[in-house]
Amino acid sequence: MTNVDHDGESEVQPNSSLLDFGEMAKAFRKRAGLTQEQAADRLRYSVQYIGSIEQGRRYPSDRFVERAEDALDAFGILRMAAKQLTRQRGIASWFQPWAELEDIAVALNTYECRVVPGLLQPESYARALIRNVPPPPTADQVEARVKMRLERQKLLHRVPLTNFSFILDQVVIERQTGGSEVTNQLIEHLLEISTLTNVELQIMPTIQPEHAGTGGPICLLETEDNKWVGYSEGQRMGQMISRAKDVSALHQRYAKLRSQALNPAQSRGLLERMRGTL
Repeated sequence: MTNVDHDGESEVQPNSSLLDFGEMAKAFRKRAGLTQEQAADRLRYSVQYIGSIEQGRRYPSDRFVERAEDALDAFGILRMAAKQLTRQRGIASWFQPWAELEDIAVALNTYECRVVPGLLQPESYARALIRNVPPPPTADQVEARVKMRLERQKLLHRVPLTNFSFILDQVVIERQTGGSEVTNQLIEHLLEISTLTNVELQIMPTIQPEHAGTGGPICLLETEDNKWVGYSEGQRMGQMISRAKDVSALHQRYAKLRSQALNPAQSRGLLERMRGTL
């Protein structure tokens, strides 16, 4: 067997979608009457790669999906299943439950004091942020995470529209993640997004003696059945918050933050003054 492709992304912890894709790939392979060795030869991938795909331990590359579609006569089913995997690829396992709720949310409130939220990040900022955090990601991991982050931003334009409220500490922008050029691109991006009818963007000034968000970031989401849940994320971990008393406390803090931050028009004015001066 010659010219075998490897697509060198490392194996991952199996999840239900990966396992489902692997089962489908295995079913179509068997339907074609092929062993793993024969499939590997026909698809020009190693037996180990085929096995990892079928066991749900590796994300299939676009090239693998296209070859499998043609070689296994999969009726477009593998291609459609792979699109769902692309939606999830690059999302940390602890964030996945929240990301799934975002897909069906009718309202989302976010306060951030560490980084610009993923839904507001331009590509250059997302790339700089991902590269900055150890352990160093591979080139493939960077591309997968950037692609995933940009894919999630389609939520801002999905119909019916979701109502978004964002409150950002001014210092998050002034940190200049990625340098001054990336920061100016970030400001332009924030100004553009702030014009969307379903997005309210507020900046919390660096000097603000009364600040209800000193306990950290806040994420609140209203589901389709009008129930509110919260989310808290730390280093390599995330936690859903559903207890009514805890969600109520987050609502109270977020409401206070809204009154303390610059209003949307004032926030746009600040961003415009910051543009080109950093």
